[in-house]
Amino acid sequence: MNTNRFPQGRGTKGSKKWIQDVINQHPAILDSHIRAAGCLPDRLPVSWQSPLATDEYSEYRDAGFLERLDLSLHKDSLRQFWPSRGPQWDALGVQKDLPRPRYYVVEAKANIPEIVSTCQAEDPDSVRLIESSLDRARTHFGAPRNPVWLQGFYQYANRLAHLYFLREIAKVDAILVLVYFLNDRTHIPTTEEAWRGAIALQNKLMGISDRSRQKVVCEVFVNTGEITG
Repeated sequence: MNTNRFPQGRGTKGSKKWIQDVINQHPAILDSHIRAAGCLPDRLPVSWQSPLATDEYSEYRDAGFLERLDLSLHKDSLRQFWPSRGPQWDALGVQKDLPRPRYYVVEAKANIPEIVSTCQAEDPDSVRLIESSLDRARTHFGAPRNPVWLQGFYQYANRLAHLYFLREIAKVDAILVLVYFLNDRTHIPTTEEAWRGAIALQNKLMGISDRSRQKVVCEVFVNTGEITG
């Protein structure tokens, strides 16, 4: 049994519903947005590995997400980089028809309050490891030491840290895809303009420049009407 596999069941609202819908029913729509953002070559589809209906819409974290992407040889390195209960990825994909396989790790949001989060770790060793790894990621992305990486925008921070792990420690071609769903009628409808304002503020407070994220962090805005229309 994979203890890092988390069956989700069928989502009925918010980002869980929309990421399941787009991955399982309209993957070409998500691919087209990633392609338009410059992170997927023309005509090549992503092979989405989660959350699949045939896999109980499961999400993966820790060694489980590496196994799902056939990157198991990096499990020991990940354990040294981050304690257990790391990011649980909303979606995972791979594009192998390239000179180097490209791996996609996805975080999906459907409303602005979802971007606010705080580190909940209490074990002193875990906290020290998280802080050390966040420092490495901050340095890599050219950001100053800043408390909002732990208390404010922790979820985004730990996703950036894992992107750093994949690219700089595992040495694979990885892209962090941030999917922002627009006009979510199931919960809190959010416009692209509102999303862009919130994202700009988040990046400013964290000290992250557009240049540091270029070509490795892919922001896409998917209108829920595209998925249901």
